[in-house]
Amino acid sequence: MLNISDLHTHYGLSHILHGVNITARPGEVIGIFGRNGVGKTTLLKSVAGWVKPTSGAICFHGVGLHGLAPEQICRNSVSFVPEDRRIFPGLTVDENLKLALLQARGWTARQERDAVQRMYTRFPRLQERSKQLGTTLSGGEQQMLAMARAIICQPKLLLIDEPSEGLAPMIVADLFALMRELRDQGATILLVEQNLTESLAISDRFYVIERGRVVLEGDSKSEQDKAGLYAEIAV
Repeated sequence: MLNISDLHTHYGLSHILHGVNITARPGEVIGIFGRNGVGKTTLLKSVAGWVKPTSGAICFHGVGLHGLAPEQICRNSVSFVPEDRRIFPGLTVDENLKLALLQARGWTARQERDAVQRMYTRFPRLQERSKQLGTTLSGGEQQMLAMARAIICQPKLLLIDEPSEGLAPMIVADLFALMRELRDQGATILLVEQNLTESLAISDRFYVIERGRVVLEGDSKSEQDKAGLYAEIAV
């Protein structure tokens, strides 16, 4: 489904990703682990088109994403939940959700209303605050809004960057439950997350990135592979 091959990405003269190779099958959750500053976020931004890779290939469902604009990638059923959430300032919760519907192709007004209602059913707290400015929500509520906005059009690939950072344990549990639901519905997820326990419980496989290179690949259910992960992260 997703094939990232020999991916190199620069920020100016800084070489961030060095020949990264990652694959993901339909319905897989892939954990992307590593210490801060090693290139994990740059990897997600490269797939989403927020950063243009220098070389390499990103192929999703047979479509080459390398070089496409972010909105084109989004319309190819790819959604990105960035670490800073990027809630649109000056827009209400309802308007943030409806803006995400611009990526939908050929939907009727009824389908769009139903999609918004599905998000409110999944996140009742957002419905309670539907007329409130998105940037005035709490951190947990903003994360809910960012997730709802990303999944409202039912993407096939979700790129999620540090969803649990700074959030209360109850909200973190809800977010991971949502990711399980999405996985069971067939979505593929690339997950960058520091909470290894929760991430390994939900993921099928993982990659460890160090200095812009993949240094370890493993099965999230293998005790031997997990031991190698913890040893690599602890170095």
